Amino acid sequence: MKILSLFANIGVAEAYLKETHNEVVLANELIERRSTLYSKIYPEAEIICGDITDKKIQEEIVKKSLDLGVELIMATPPCQGMSTAGQQDENDIRNELVCQVVNIAKRIEPKYIFIENVPLFFSTFINVNEEKILIPDYLERELGVKYSIEKAIIDTADYSVPQTRERAITLLSRKDQNYKWTVPPKDKKKVTMRDAIGDLPILDPFVKDVSEEELLQMFPKYYERKKEAEKISIWHKPPEHVKRQVIAMMHTPSGCTAFDNEIFYPKKEDGTPVRGYRNTYKRQNWDTCAYTVTMDNRKISSQNNVHPGRLYVQNGENLYSDARTLTLYELMKVMSLPTDWPVPSNTSEAFLRRIIGEGIPPLFVKKVFEELNKGMSNE
Repeated sequence: MKILSLFANIGVAEAYLKETHNEVVLANELIERRSTLYSKIYPEAEIICGDITDKKIQEEIVKKSLDLGVELIMATPPCQGMSTAGQQDENDIRNELVCQVVNIAKRIEPKYIFIENVPLFFSTFINVNEEKILIPDYLERELGVKYSIEKAIIDTADYSVPQTRERAITLLSRKDQNYKWTVPPKDKKKVTMRDAIGDLPILDPFVKDVSEEELLQMFPKYYERKKEAEKISIWHKPPEHVKRQVIAMMHTPSGCTAFDNEIFYPKKEDGTPVRGYRNTYKRQNWDTCAYTVTMDNRKISSQNNVHPGRLYVQNGENLYSDARTLTLYELMKVMSLPTDWPVPSNTSEAFLRRIIGEGIPPLFVKKVFEELNKGMSNE
């Protein structure tokens, strides 16, 4: 089917859609930098850059959708007002962007609609014409006559994605269609961090506040390992950190936080102890799915960002390798992005890291669309 992608960002969600024989023919994104990159990744799709709440932009989206024969809308509205990692502000106007999806859907009348957001999407009130209403009740009121509505809270870890990430999924099927779109059944086996990145060799961090001599004292094979990483991917680069954080993580085992270290605990620049949550300065576990990737995924001091690491001995001391956050390449694997995703090599790494932290793992999206294909073919 021909798809309209709303709030498209750079197209993380649609990375595998071609494999499902569905095609994004039109997309909309507010921010020009993201829109430009989307065009480079998906040159065959037309993208409208602009504010979806602007009547002129919305009119253009509707007209082109009708001209192109759009049959399905995929919408991933911003979730910062509802996310547990955000302010959870019911008055955040971004919560009401789902209304624009409804307005467009009423005019296009696609066969199917896919809406993705955080779990609090289902329990958030929005203001519509001075009336306070729950988002699911609003969708039912506005679209329930013409569409059957399926709601589910899923964890992408149940769909072969090596990452725990809970999402609210709303699937709408036009009632004149023979098949009602449903969430696919869970996969039997979960994919762990070891499955996802366990085959990658040790990669040392770049310690930005030491001399080259001291760096090589800490990591004698730094340049050798960096060179091997470059052969794997241009995105597999040593993240940069400060010495005091790296030292803390070199003494922290897999799955543990440096706050448990008696000597090598997190310290401030002046040497005093850091106060923080136990999910910071924390290594991931090898034998579970990754924790949810956030937008702030480049910091050791942020949530569950540090590589699991491997025990090794250096100068008679037990240490743990990979005292760093995940590389962008490792994050792509954890997000289930294809390793050959055609992102231009000159794209900012910091920009990509943030975008990946906002996205929905595309392997889950692929499985949802495969379920739609299967259901339609059975009819």
